[in-house]
Amino acid sequence: MKVSLQSFIRVFLALVLIVVMTGGLVVVRRAAIRVADFPANTAQQEVTIEIPAGASGDVIAKSLFAAQVVASAESFYRLAVRDPRASTIAPGLHQIQRHIPATVALTQLLDPKRIPNLVIVKEGAWRSEVITALIARGFIRSEIEKALKLVKVPKGFTAVEGIYFPAQYSFPTGTTALSALQTMIDRFAVEAKATGLSTPSGKFTSAQLLTVASIAQAEGDLADFPKITRVIFNRLKIGMPLQMDTTVHYIKKSRGRIFLSLNSTKIASPYNTYLHYGLPPTPIGNPGRAAIKAALNPAPGEWTFFITVKPGDTRFTSSASEFNNWKNEYEKNAKAGLFK
Repeated sequence: MKVSLQSFIRVFLALVLIVVMTGGLVVVRRAAIRVADFPANTAQQEVTIEIPAGASGDVIAKSLFAAQVVASAESFYRLAVRDPRASTIAPGLHQIQRHIPATVALTQLLDPKRIPNLVIVKEGAWRSEVITALIARGFIRSEIEKALKLVKVPKGFTAVEGIYFPAQYSFPTGTTALSALQTMIDRFAVEAKATGLSTPSGKFTSAQLLTVASIAQAEGDLADFPKITRVIFNRLKIGMPLQMDTTVHYIKKSRGRIFLSLNSTKIASPYNTYLHYGLPPTPIGNPGRAAIKAALNPAPGEWTFFITVKPGDTRFTSSASEFNNWKNEYEKNAKAGLFK
């Protein structure tokens, strides 16, 4: 049976029209699906809501909707998915207005002034600093020290350092030291599972990777974490001592100091990576999510040296001579007061 050219063209154009119309209907339907969200300037009186430890964006969104904070759970959930700040929402009590846009709800949840009995664990904080923060909120040192021996630690880790996850925490009046510390550890367990830290696939254990993350957290800025972890792994691979100043700062419990004296590099401690090869016995602080991810996914490269020549200018190389040239540049900048 022969088909004329004109008949073929008519059939082809009909099919094209169907596709166009179908696509148009899909676009119209998608455009029609709008998520309910309160407009600005409609805020009502405050309510107090409680965010459970380790709560997902979906759980938080449903809690906000149930309390009439947001017009729909979906409006906040979509925001939480695309805004990384949502992962830092503190568990505990929050004072927040009702009938507000999802963006305003996130801002208020992150506002420390709206979190009663707030305890802040900063990224890279030492366990000793976590203890100090708890004492400042009325917890008793002897009870904290007792609690540290009773906490339940995720498999593969120790309670010495690294598992008190950096975040904002709100503890209701009457919270015990054990409950407060366990909340931090439980939050860490959630992050360890989400990032894959609790189930590593390479030659390093979860605890070793956490130690690498803690060094990266202490040594540099967020943007440089993947390169710093690569330097650490490269040095370990060739048997080169890490010689990380921050491991010595951890021993001395000194912060805010860039210069490290020659005598300091001779301190007798297993944490001194100038004297001892390999990783320190434990993390040297409590790293955040970005540093943990960098330990699990270091940037590709052959670097074995890095140095911050001036604030915001960290350089990486595999050449000792280039590193020494940069070190001279750093020393000039330090004398000029660029690091104050």
